[in-house]
Amino acid sequence: MCMGLSITSDLSEKDDVLKPIIEVVNLPHLVSTQDVFHDLMSCIIEQQIHYRSTKKTFAKLLQKSEIELLTPDNFSVLEEKALTDVKLSGRKYETMVQVLEFFQQNAIDWQNITDEEVRKTLGSIKGVGKWTIDMILLYTLERDNIFPVDDYHLKQLMVKLYKLDPKTKLAANMKVIAEHWEPYRSYGVKYLLAFKEFEKAQAKLK
Repeated sequence: MCMGLSITSDLSEKDDVLKPIIEVVNLPHLVSTQDVFHDLMSCIIEQQIHYRSTKKTFAKLLQKSEIELLTPDNFSVLEEKALTDVKLSGRKYETMVQVLEFFQQNAIDWQNITDEEVRKTLGSIKGVGKWTIDMILLYTLERDNIFPVDDYHLKQLMVKLYKLDPKTKLAANMKVIAEHWEPYRSYGVKYLLAFKEFEKAQAKLK
């Protein structure tokens, strides 16, 4: 995912709400692991992908296990050295087992399959839902046109900024707005999420 002036100009022209946000907000520089297994486990363990984490739970577990990149081969080390100290629900643990078994049995060239193929493949793993798959597409594989309509923070932001009714066809109305960002919906999403952090920083200065 490489940001260009043409993308920001395109989004600014198409969306009057995004335009002033783009003018004042810089997108955070995130370096993707490009590793689907590692980032999937982040989503499951922390209930948040580590690129967006504030608690850094997953990062702390990795540090405790002396692991830089989590793989199916070293997962047992994380389990032994760190997961014993974390309270995981039976459902979470079951999903982690399902993910581990899938990656042990399958070798997928994630970079060379389509967004829909990623959705279908990851969606076949029991316990992996739409939001998690969107996070993988958005942050791990850095696809350009992803809109995670189920994201809690995105919903909050769009209700506030676009004056949407949270009780009436919220998902449908969010999608209509995001259609204007095509084919760069991922950038619209990231600008909105970055704006939330920008507002927090501004509030601290007051």
